[in-house]
Amino acid sequence: MPGKHQQFQDPEVGCCGKYFLFGFNIVFWVLGALFLAIGLWAWGEKGVLSNISALTDLGGLDPVWLFVVVGGVMSVLGFAGCIGALRENTFLLKFFSVFLGLIFFLELAAGILAFVFKDWIRDQLNLFINNNVKAYRDDLDLQNLIDFAQEYWSCCGARGPNDWNLNIYFNCTDLNPSRERCGVPFSCCVRDPAEDVLNTQCGYDIRLKLELEQQGSIYTKGCVGQFEKWLQDNLIVVAGVLVGIALLQIFGLCLAQNLVSDIKAVKANWITLGDGYKRLNKQHF
Repeated sequence: MPGKHQQFQDPEVGCCGKYFLFGFNIVFWVLGALFLAIGLWAWGEKGVLSNISALTDLGGLDPVWLFVVVGGVMSVLGFAGCIGALRENTFLLKFFSVFLGLIFFLELAAGILAFVFKDWIRDQLNLFINNNVKAYRDDLDLQNLIDFAQEYWSCCGARGPNDWNLNIYFNCTDLNPSRERCGVPFSCCVRDPAEDVLNTQCGYDIRLKLELEQQGSIYTKGCVGQFEKWLQDNLIVVAGVLVGIALLQIFGLCLAQNLVSDIKAVKANWITLGDGYKRLNKQHF
């Protein structure tokens, strides 16, 4: 209508989404840096940083790898998301979105494959545990990890106590001079609630006894079966945690994509305004 001016609101970058994404990522950046620092410190204590070849000396899994890899990925993604949101940098935001999406789809694919190929996964888990059983005495962190798993799941070895024959200190061959021959680690032992002091020698010579005699002293079930049972008993909790992680990833992905769209809209508006000013200047002169 004459005498009235229509007002058009210029596109803006949403401050709420921008600073929420910044805060969302700074937490992961700090946590990632902390994990990475713990991993590097542990490697420094082991002398790995001064002798890189020590990384190949361990036959099984070095748990420190988990801290280094997870910490490194979280640090890089957290940094990209933080700086990308704060500086409104579309390149860093796209980098964050692409790699977060890639991680999400890899997790999804791993979950589907684990469900479809359950038997193969079980065989690989058996192989994985047995490889770590072989390297039990080679690394203190690995040793602590295996002891924790056996105590937590009340198990011994991958399929049972006899898997400890794979370890040079515990096998039952006549040529084995170790005092731990035909035994199992203390973490396989059934703990006596009345026992105040941990008996680290409780597994000595235990596999020389009959299986029925072993049952009162050590756990005779394998860790693979016990882990599967634990998953079934805690299916709702495990599923809830996995769904929560997935939702966090999708939420971060949506925030980043929304911020990229806002930034592009603002830049497009600037270009349109610039072209308009150029045309006005040409008409004026």
